[in-house]
Amino acid sequence: MKNAVRIPDALLRSVLVALALALALGPLGANAAAAKAARPNIVFVLTDDHSLQTIGAYDSRLSAFCREQKVTPNIDRLAARGGLFVNSFCGNSLCSPSRASILTGLHSHANGVMNLDEPIRPGLWTYPDSLREAGYQTAMIGKWHMAGSRPTTDHWRILPGQGDYWHPEFIGPGGREKHAGYATDIITDMSLDWLRQRDKARPFMIMVQHKAPHRNWIPAPRYYHWLADVHVPEPATLFDDYAGRTSPAHNQKMEIGRHMSLASDLKVFQGTNWPGEMKRMSAAEQAEWLAAFGPRNARFTNSQPTGKELTRWKYQEYMKDYLRCIKAVDDGVGRIVGYLKSEGIEDNTVVIYASDQGFYNGEHGWFDKRWIYEESIHMPLIVQWPGVVKPGSRFKAMVQNIDYAETFSEMAGATIPAGLHGRSFVPILRGQTPADWRRSIYYHYYAPDSHDVPPHLGVRNDRYTLANFYETGEWELYDLKKDPQQMHSVLGDPKYAKTLGIMKAELMRLKTDFRDESQ
Repeated sequence: MKNAVRIPDALLRSVLVALALALALGPLGANAAAAKAARPNIVFVLTDDHSLQTIGAYDSRLSAFCREQKVTPNIDRLAARGGLFVNSFCGNSLCSPSRASILTGLHSHANGVMNLDEPIRPGLWTYPDSLREAGYQTAMIGKWHMAGSRPTTDHWRILPGQGDYWHPEFIGPGGREKHAGYATDIITDMSLDWLRQRDKARPFMIMVQHKAPHRNWIPAPRYYHWLADVHVPEPATLFDDYAGRTSPAHNQKMEIGRHMSLASDLKVFQGTNWPGEMKRMSAAEQAEWLAAFGPRNARFTNSQPTGKELTRWKYQEYMKDYLRCIKAVDDGVGRIVGYLKSEGIEDNTVVIYASDQGFYNGEHGWFDKRWIYEESIHMPLIVQWPGVVKPGSRFKAMVQNIDYAETFSEMAGATIPAGLHGRSFVPILRGQTPADWRRSIYYHYYAPDSHDVPPHLGVRNDRYTLANFYETGEWELYDLKKDPQQMHSVLGDPKYAKTLGIMKAELMRLKTDFRDESQ
């Protein structure tokens, strides 16, 4: 034939093979290939001790105040474009244990991290392992806090232990590295640097893990004056006397009035006797801090408040520094989302915002966490997943930190090993809560320490919380519908005898199912 174009034999064979493969696979094969090509990038921002109360997107005690003051506009925007979980819980309200459960999909007794700064049990699977096998490039930057263990991500830079707010050191594969500046901003900078240098032909998963807003709440200089003249609403239970509860609530050491330090927590000190981490500041940075807070300290010294007025003063200053730390985290979230948008990958990137546990913002007169009670066990969890999560969703299903590893793995199309304690909540994100989804959560706290919160285990469902303080032989039962602030245990009320039996049976079922023999 004249003017015919001869197709090279090699090219012709390739075309024929591809055509035959496509015919053999059919529509299902094509869909599978498309799904693999569309695997989302994953950005997981994890903070330390960030409460639901201080996120504008939630309907909690301080949410309206946080919206008015624009404390978390970027985090709130994630919730508006995606969804948030109303009932997201940890199984052990403490930093290292919660992070270990996030990584392994296992409760504390099974992953080996029951207390602070302990390593995950050697040989256990963590979700970065599966993501790497699935072709994802992975990075972990920020707070790790699991003793001498190291991340299994491709790239990692971690804070030693709790880490420092000012001029922190990081540990990498080559040893310790010194960085100048404020930790929250440095973690964001390092995360953006990695994102810019990644292999753009492959999907990625980055864990951006902040120290903030962990105690002792040192803010970034740009927010020293922010909120200075604003009154933070007090909780109705700020002066709780713990009547109606057992001895642990009376014997703790986490009250703002009695136990929060003026020097290290509230930075009220004399002369140049700089408390704790503030000694890490340069002379110029110390001068900037003194210019902002020196007059406040002078007013406090002159007035010398006592009793309830001292508690109120402590609460105001604690909350303002706490919120200032959160504001810098929110800035970082905005910068990362801005980068995703500028790169044109926002629509194929899941952004998750969470904290390792809840925190007390003056409720019951407390700061810190540890308890099975509401403010302590609630973890904020916000997910923006364009095209999957319906904007403005509010998920009511009960999820736990043991579900994160399975969820991230399913998002990536990675292998999920058998025998984990949690399960993926991807179906919930798609608006299809499984009929057999959990209706109660298991809790076990192990770590007696300076706060004197005793070990306890318990169970919480959609209405009741049962706690067993096994070292003192005491139990508590709360009706969350009638007593959402958990002021009065109804354990001895005959009207709740049947409920008590049901809750004890559920606690034993979960303890047996999870093979928790640690107590």
